[in-house]
Amino acid sequence: MDYEEKLLTALVEKYRASKKDRGTNVIARRTKLTPSGLYKNYSQNDGDMEQIEAVNQAILACSQKGFVTYEKEKFCSEIRSVYLIDEKIEEIEGYLENRYGYVSKPARRRNLERLIAVYGGRSPAAQRECEKLRQALEKNRIPSGDAQTEDLLKALVFIETNEKELYLREASSLIFGDSKYLEEKMLGPVCRALREYLGRPDSETELEDEILTEYHILREKQKLCLKGDVTMRISGKELELGAFPDGIEFFADELGRIEEIRLRTPFFTTVENYTSWMRCRKGEETFFYLGGYATRSQRDFLKKVYFDNPSAVYRHFGDIDAGGLYIHEHLCRVTGIPFRLYRMSREQLEDPYFQSCLHPLTEQDRVRLQSLEKQEAYRELAGYMLKRGVKLEQEIVSWWEQQKEE
Repeated sequence: MDYEEKLLTALVEKYRASKKDRGTNVIARRTKLTPSGLYKNYSQNDGDMEQIEAVNQAILACSQKGFVTYEKEKFCSEIRSVYLIDEKIEEIEGYLENRYGYVSKPARRRNLERLIAVYGGRSPAAQRECEKLRQALEKNRIPSGDAQTEDLLKALVFIETNEKELYLREASSLIFGDSKYLEEKMLGPVCRALREYLGRPDSETELEDEILTEYHILREKQKLCLKGDVTMRISGKELELGAFPDGIEFFADELGRIEEIRLRTPFFTTVENYTSWMRCRKGEETFFYLGGYATRSQRDFLKKVYFDNPSAVYRHFGDIDAGGLYIHEHLCRVTGIPFRLYRMSREQLEDPYFQSCLHPLTEQDRVRLQSLEKQEAYRELAGYMLKRGVKLEQEIVSWWEQQKEE
């Protein structure tokens, strides 16, 4: 690790985020960093001496360049604190830019000013975003995520002036020259900006990207996957799904032609992953492949199933991890259907057969599970996962359940 780059970058960004840089400070405080901010075990007995010495050398080198000063502990050679020499801020930024490719606050400011000049007034939501940028710059602040600002403005101008019916990936290609970039990188910020301008926040039953349909931009045709003893009446004709042991797939735009969906099974189960959906047997269940967070078409289909079959028991089968629980929460919220958790419990996590398949939680897993633990529906399972530090993928559960049936 280049501790010189890390040290100077941390100090510069701390200074640029401070009231000193905006000229609104009342108390003059020095811009300070401790060595443990560079290497967390710097002051620990078990710290790596090679890393500690590398930190010391970086601080000494920056001091010799006139960029920082530092203080040592009273009774040892350990460095206590490092202080930025504020008057050298622009020189340090120039050094970081030339040596490490760092983009300074003044350079970021100039870029935002350019974007305001280029995109301001070209479409309503883009103008609103430019006005927000202008207000931030007046306070000498750089909004977070400014590296994506041009992509956001470019997308807003295109979408708001679009008059042709386009699929999402076609729009992405026309905007960015990449068919997946809009969907994978910019969809959230773009939809939030449009909703903010229109004054239409997300609702319990509306997906965030549905706002794009008002600008003639649609998601690609989606297939719906279903298996079980089910009869569907389509344009006056009946289709028996039970004749297809491995289920069927059909385009979601056929949904408008479906007059009735009759379940002849007591249970209807959504399945998160495709491999598990293929493993699931019919029996007394109808299985629907979800694939992750419910899309608009899936939501509408599931609502139709529920409307036609209110007495069935609705269940969801997915990964036993934070993601799987969030998918279940989203599914219940956007459909209004009380899906129960199915094969997603402490029982599976404690099953001796699955012990070799358990995965340790990541830090992000823990953060998300701690949030889920606050909800009554997930409190026990999330608490157990946090206590044991484990999670389990769905595919091994569906495979083992099939083996037990054979």
